[in-house]
Amino acid sequence: MPTAQQNERSALCLLALLNLSPDKKWQESENPLIGITPIMDWVSKHYNKKYAPNTRETIRRYSMHQFVDAGIAIYNPDKLDRPINSPNTVYRIESNILNLLKTFSTNDWDYNLKDYLSKKETLIARYAMDRKQNKIDVRIAKGKEISLSPGSHNELIRDVIEEFGPRFAPGSILIYAGDTGDKWGYFDESILTKLGVNIDFHGKMPDVILYFKKKNWLLLIESVTSHGPVDGKRHAELSQLFSNSSAGIVYVTAFPNRSLMGRYIVEIAWETEVWVADSPSHLIHFNGNRFLGPYLGQ
Repeated sequence: MPTAQQNERSALCLLALLNLSPDKKWQESENPLIGITPIMDWVSKHYNKKYAPNTRETIRRYSMHQFVDAGIAIYNPDKLDRPINSPNTVYRIESNILNLLKTFSTNDWDYNLKDYLSKKETLIARYAMDRKQNKIDVRIAKGKEISLSPGSHNELIRDVIEEFGPRFAPGSILIYAGDTGDKWGYFDESILTKLGVNIDFHGKMPDVILYFKKKNWLLLIESVTSHGPVDGKRHAELSQLFSNSSAGIVYVTAFPNRSLMGRYIVEIAWETEVWVADSPSHLIHFNGNRFLGPYLGQ
């Protein structure tokens, strides 16, 4: 493991994955399904090490994430397509690692360790492929795709890019797409810089940014599956974040369906747009009398 993971926190996470309390021997290691909070509770109970609630993200990002990448732990083995921000996320020690660690401090350890290390890269590649199969592939340009973590939020982001963009901003360029697993899932910073926007990486980005070059518009799109739409507060935040843009700013809230939209209708800010994925050819304008008038052919 990298130096940053060679510490007490990661060691205790490993012991929790093995359910290896101080009274047990390595040969008694187990492989329970366990989440981050249960890991913290287990460590507190068996090793009297109490982690503050806000340490949860540190454990996830700086211990468990690396365990998964190294093939030491399996992420959601009971449901590989579970959304990455699900409260039901769990981990399990990888079976080859479990069998290896059961021989620690025995005469077989050195041989088994060498044998495992000789196969390690193949195992990691296999698990990486398993995770890749559950990613959401998004077509961002002809012959070019990106992959996002599984989950309804990222499915809506895919719909925004593949359905909304071609209909209402044809030929637009994807600048940014957030990911529930990685805030900066896709980011072409160079275009924003050319438009005069220098992003504060601590600022809360919209879920999707499209650049409609034909009209010199930046479309800032919030995809609503659990959090709110572009309301007055969010409108002000985005206005401030993109205040130096030389391109015009268009604010869009995307919903998967009209039923969910109905729950947020009173919160949506004026001077914004609403798009609903299950009626992809229509756009709702919260823009007062700007669009007042008869429809042609009606």
